[in-house]
Amino acid sequence: MLNISETLPSPPFRSADPLLQPLWDHLCLHHRSLVSSPFFVVVLAFSSYFFFSLPFAVLDLLGDRVPFFHKYKIQPDRQPTLGMMVKSFMTALFNHMFFVLPAVVVGTLFLPAPTLPKQAPHLYELLTESLASLLLFDTQYFIWHYMHHKNTQLYRWVHAVHHEFMAPFSWSTEQLSIPELMTVGFWSNMDPLLLQCHPMSIWFMTVFSLWMSVEDHIGYDLPWALNRLVPFGLLGGAPAHDMHHQKPSSNYAPFFSHWDRIFGTAVTLKTKTRK
Repeated sequence: MLNISETLPSPPFRSADPLLQPLWDHLCLHHRSLVSSPFFVVVLAFSSYFFFSLPFAVLDLLGDRVPFFHKYKIQPDRQPTLGMMVKSFMTALFNHMFFVLPAVVVGTLFLPAPTLPKQAPHLYELLTESLASLLLFDTQYFIWHYMHHKNTQLYRWVHAVHHEFMAPFSWSTEQLSIPELMTVGFWSNMDPLLLQCHPMSIWFMTVFSLWMSVEDHIGYDLPWALNRLVPFGLLGGAPAHDMHHQKPSSNYAPFFSHWDRIFGTAVTLKTKTRK
């Protein structure tokens, strides 16, 4: 994603966070050139996508030879092939190499260099800022997603790339068209700026949102997944997004479930009893 973050200085007279401040001091002292680079968030996001997706790709290739995991496969009759995985990954790699990175380079020509505040965020600030960014993005993408499924031309030219496969798998998380990738990237970077998030909150939110995105696409209804651990069905998770690929007129929100519930587009995936 594009890194155009520039945060406000830390508020005066605020006590340092005993948990995060030592880590922040270490990063600023020993890795300042890395974490202040406009390319840092791009590398952080793509590497998160790669390493989070890899274990589930291995599980998909092993299939029913690992019955402990395979029994949680939502669509066991639609197993992704190595060719499908390579195609999705190469699409994501191509997009980042030839569109995201050049966009970051162009951004450095017109935007001021990012600054690093002296103080780390408090833990509650990191969590609340990340949650606020996720909720804002969830709202934006719900509206965008709904519009692209209701308009035939928008779907065909922008969003259809992501729906090539009826059964999503981890590498397909970032199988996106260029317009969709740049739209998602714009929101991902502008939302933390609008909310004046600390850089550490941005990094945490970047990694966490990538995990949520990959988990949405893994195609496994795992009992320890976030949508199972977070109460009240607040998160859609893999079951909701898998149903969206089977029934595209449902479950438009990327992470949370409240907008689909409010607008009547929530559809629950009915799974067989696991043994």
